[in-house]
Amino acid sequence: MATSRGCVLGVVLVLGGLLIGCAGPTSADGVRTFWKESPDASAAPELQRFNTLLADLAERLKAGLVYVQVRRASGAPADARREEPTEPRRSTGSGFVVDESGLIVTNAHVVEGAEAIQVKLTDGRRFAGRVVGFDRRVDLALIRIDGAGNLTVLPLGDSNRLRVGEFVLALGNPFGLEQTVSFGIVSRKGAPLAVAAPGFDFIQTDAAVNPGNSGGPLVNMAGHVVGVNSMAARNGSIGFAIPSNLVKLLLPQLATKGKVEWGWLGVSIAEVTEEDVARLKLSEARGVLVRGVMPGEPAEQGGVRPNDVIVGIDGTPLQTPRDLQRLVSSAPVGKRVRVSLVREGQPTEVEVTIGLYKEPERERRPAPRREPTRPGAPAPRAPDGNAPRPDAPR
Repeated sequence: MATSRGCVLGVVLVLGGLLIGCAGPTSADGVRTFWKESPDASAAPELQRFNTLLADLAERLKAGLVYVQVRRASGAPADARREEPTEPRRSTGSGFVVDESGLIVTNAHVVEGAEAIQVKLTDGRRFAGRVVGFDRRVDLALIRIDGAGNLTVLPLGDSNRLRVGEFVLALGNPFGLEQTVSFGIVSRKGAPLAVAAPGFDFIQTDAAVNPGNSGGPLVNMAGHVVGVNSMAARNGSIGFAIPSNLVKLLLPQLATKGKVEWGWLGVSIAEVTEEDVARLKLSEARGVLVRGVMPGEPAEQGGVRPNDVIVGIDGTPLQTPRDLQRLVSSAPVGKRVRVSLVREGQPTEVEVTIGLYKEPERERRPAPRREPTRPGAPAPRAPDGNAPRPDAPR
């Protein structure tokens, strides 16, 4: 019996020692701790400097970021027998101060159909906002707040100089989480998005862009805004931003006219393929094929015909339909341009007066949140149920 008791006591002592050993270290005053500290550890000097510079940059930029809250009028009740009104619809987005007078850049889809707009600054001040200018084709809007002093303006940079692989920060208020910063790189430029404005390329980034980031700035490491966050892939893995140089092009019209007057030719176009070379008596597959000419529109009045191949505008050579779209849409309305083309194998030149683009009725309807088309995916359906043609009129 004594031997058994001795064995039990030995086991208890061993277990007690193990438990004490697992209890972890104690502080100087005898209090048990549950973690390990390494106060002398530090990042490599290069990484530490980068961390500091990045954090300082984000802190400086956030002062120019704004939180946009929108109230929209509610639609008709789903059940016509219900008499009580439905609640107003509310949504949020982002924006940034572009002029100290109170001008703020955001997305058109953020403020479209707004009944009331409230802008919240970083310091907590709130102001009523009003739409100054609005354009659906690029998804850009300009709003104004009055009576706000000491505003931090974020400068616009040169998006043409932006290179794939450069670091960028995306600022905004995703999911209502204010003053959020995400970090990434420029993953692509020139993505041919079906939802983009005619001929203009967006900036693709892997910096997180989520609902609520819309209208916020995409910023390079110099602290310059190089894009306006506009859309994201459904899974949030990539986002797209309107390039700052396009914003610079449109802001004067938004500020003075309240809209953008886009140029228009009135032709349906397509890419020139290898199969077209022999049929059209071309030397190479280059230029823009005119599929059709709309009666009474500028192209017809200037002498452009179906099966013409447009190879230049005012001396600027054209390689693809997007080149033509970009040049024509950004040309001043009423300007006469020289259109160089190949007709039945012979070089020809005609003069065309740029017309004013008018939105089709279906484009004036409020649009849902825009998302890019995946490469190889079916084309998105238009509101009337018809798939958009690749040779869209310009």
